[in-house]
Amino acid sequence: MRGVTAIHPDAIDGERRVPHGGEPDRSLLDFSANTNPRTPDGVESVYADALVSARRYPDDGYPAYRDAAGTYVGCDPSAVVPTPGGLAAIRLALEVTLEPGDLAVVPHPSFGEYAREVRLQGATPRFVPHEAVCDFTVESLQDVDLVVVCTPNNPTGNLPDRSRLEGLADRCRAAGTTLLVDEAFLGFTEQESMARREDDCVVVARSLTKLFGLPGLRAGFAVAFGPLGERLEAARRTWNLGSPAAAVGAYCMGQTAFVRDTRERVAEERERMCEALLADGRYAVAPSSAPFLLLEVDGDGGGGGAAGSVDGDGGAANPVDDLLERTREAGIVLRDARSFRGLDSHVRVAIKDREANDRLLEVLVDG
Repeated sequence: MRGVTAIHPDAIDGERRVPHGGEPDRSLLDFSANTNPRTPDGVESVYADALVSARRYPDDGYPAYRDAAGTYVGCDPSAVVPTPGGLAAIRLALEVTLEPGDLAVVPHPSFGEYAREVRLQGATPRFVPHEAVCDFTVESLQDVDLVVVCTPNNPTGNLPDRSRLEGLADRCRAAGTTLLVDEAFLGFTEQESMARREDDCVVVARSLTKLFGLPGLRAGFAVAFGPLGERLEAARRTWNLGSPAAAVGAYCMGQTAFVRDTRERVAEERERMCEALLADGRYAVAPSSAPFLLLEVDGDGGGGGAAGSVDGDGGAANPVDDLLERTREAGIVLRDARSFRGLDSHVRVAIKDREANDRLLEVLVDG
């Protein structure tokens, strides 16, 4: 039985923060963070009521939150482990499954925190193309302690077929490997959570703050069963979810009409934006099931300048830099996707409401 580990002290030195989307200047239209521009009606009053109760410690059992989460993803509430955001669920899963010297399969290009969190446990990330992770065989998993899958994948937006995820989980169990499934954006799709599988070799990490438009709230949870679930619950920090976050999170997870409307709006707007960008001819757009699109910028104009434009030092200007500068001057912020492993000519754009999306298309297509 593995002991629960904290961050490995020797792994901290030299480790850097991972770039993320999110623009602090509120005067700019932010397409760099993949969060819903809308929140459910009634959130403010729920938060205000919970703020009063925050004068006392929360119930560390979080019964209402667990019940809501269990209904939300379709699992037994006892398997839910409350966490302050999806990333906290990921770290908790790695803390109880990895030891120094262990090996973890990490998809790329994908969320940069996976590799960082693996390294902070003193383990080693093995980078595998995101579309190939589900193809691991039992034999190839023999020396692997943990596999990470992001579904839909960030930043590409592709959604692995449920059958492929199920097959990977079967092979992980046969090999004695833990499977961590990050479902941070799955709520934007119709696909069922892997939490319904109730598999004792699988940990599911969920984030509430993206779908419900409250990234600063920091609310999420893990789902795990059997001894693995018991270990996550034992290792969870006491009172790790504040009363307002727990109350608002439980409320949001019950807003089924809001979730349905969000899925429909995002799917419609994503298709509309994809068609406009492809018709422009300067961008390659990755197929996406997520609330964002990954764009490869054409050096012959995708950045908005003439082909072969020159920077101040006499060298060829980078089309991504050109595009980021042009959009910022227009009051819009995109996500520079070059920080994702293996991408060198890409930006990522979130799907917002129609008015904001129209403004983005004016700059990217008409500008």
